[in-house]
Amino acid sequence: MSAAAQQPDISAKDQAAIRDTIQGQVEAFRRDDGDAAFGYASPSIQGMFGRSDIFMDMVRQGYRPVYRPQVFDFREIVELHGQVAQKVHVIGPDGRPVTAIYPMTQLPDGSWRIDGCYLQAPDEHQA
Repeated sequence: MSAAAQQPDISAKDQAAIRDTIQGQVEAFRRDDGDAAFGYASPSIQGMFGRSDIFMDMVRQGYRPVYRPQVFDFREIVELHGQVAQKVHVIGPDGRPVTAIYPMTQLPDGSWRIDGCYLQAPDEHQA
């Protein structure tokens, strides 16, 4: 992934808006507020799942680290395959670190929505 990732030319205002969007979704997960969490998803993600309860079931089953993070630390914003993506260092409920990569979509009104999430384990170095 790192070979394809580049630093995008994105304003400080948009960087803050992206982080606020992701933080808002994580806070909604912590409250188990499925409707609010689903509202931060892009139209394509909303179309894929259709309803907030189906979306939340998927998050609970496949995305425990971002559903119940112990640590959630924003890192750099990159461009990945032509899309702006926010990297986040996460330590999940099991204590294991992962990097969450959030591709983002900007809507016509200028707001940002989450267009997916990829969890990537840190490189394991063996002696």
